[in-house]
Amino acid sequence: MSHTVVTFGEIMLRLSPPGYQRFVQATSFDAVYGGGEANVAVSLANYGCEAHFVTKVPSHEIGQCAINALRALGVHTEFIARGGDRLGIYYCESGASQRPSKVIYDRADSSISRVGPGEFDWDAILSGASWFHFTGITPALGDGPAAATLEAVKAAKRLGVKVSADLNYRKKLWSPEKASAVMSGLMEYVDVVIGNEEDAEKVFGIKAGTSDVTRGELCHKGYREVARELVKRFGFEKVAITLRESLSASDNNWSGMLYDGAEFHLSRKYQVHTVDRVGGGDSFAGALVYALLEGMPGQQAVEFAAAASCLKHSIIGDFNLVGLSEVQVLAGGDASGRVQR
Repeated sequence: MSHTVVTFGEIMLRLSPPGYQRFVQATSFDAVYGGGEANVAVSLANYGCEAHFVTKVPSHEIGQCAINALRALGVHTEFIARGGDRLGIYYCESGASQRPSKVIYDRADSSISRVGPGEFDWDAILSGASWFHFTGITPALGDGPAAATLEAVKAAKRLGVKVSADLNYRKKLWSPEKASAVMSGLMEYVDVVIGNEEDAEKVFGIKAGTSDVTRGELCHKGYREVARELVKRFGFEKVAITLRESLSASDNNWSGMLYDGAEFHLSRKYQVHTVDRVGGGDSFAGALVYALLEGMPGQQAVEFAAAASCLKHSIIGDFNLVGLSEVQVLAGGDASGRVQR
């Protein structure tokens, strides 16, 4: 059975120095497209879902390039609005060893940041959909996108569409105080919330025990308390937390946790040698949405999501370009990386 999923957010042009060059070394930039909710849509299309991405991009050729990148991977783009003057850009320098990756945003006044209430017919867009997904990045773009997001989740609730949100706190976009005020108003419409080690603390002030993400030290007991508190505060059906132990920019331990209000499910831990970590959380979110739509039990769902996002760390670009069978093999326990002949 094919599931219909709608995601809403910003797609951007990503410019990166080749390989592991620094910005100051670069004489050229590699260009790809990506963004939190677009990345989720691509993952879902890879798994066979009818994935629709909603945004606004300029009418000029760069806006069309972003649409083409989505269409090429099977994402439906008929609900994308056209207008405004610019597509957001971000520059990404890949870190290595103890040198962290670096992101510089150039997204002010992008087309999507100028949307407002009433711009999208959410009842029509969500008609027949099974799931709606957004991240905290979209309402962080301004009061207009925040209002549009609120309209979307209200429509989803009216139509009986499940809603997931990845908290995705970005300190370069808004303050913890603003994030808490806006996101708290959206959470009453959310069924499944997803976050990383820091999101719950930055957005809602809920800290995970003795965890210290800068030292790569995670307290699983603390994250269980975070999940319980989120369910208690907002009534979520499920809380998922991605668990990254950053040993260096190149080497991470990666796993995930899922709480359904009664039981905790912790995935296996992967030792990841990172090629590109951008989009890692989005790939987890996309795979989790698929797993839940398929009715996978909690442990199987979090194993599938963790395996998908583990694979994403080996792929350059924002999109997780893996198929269903590849994720199933890794989730099933084959992490050998042996040549497939």
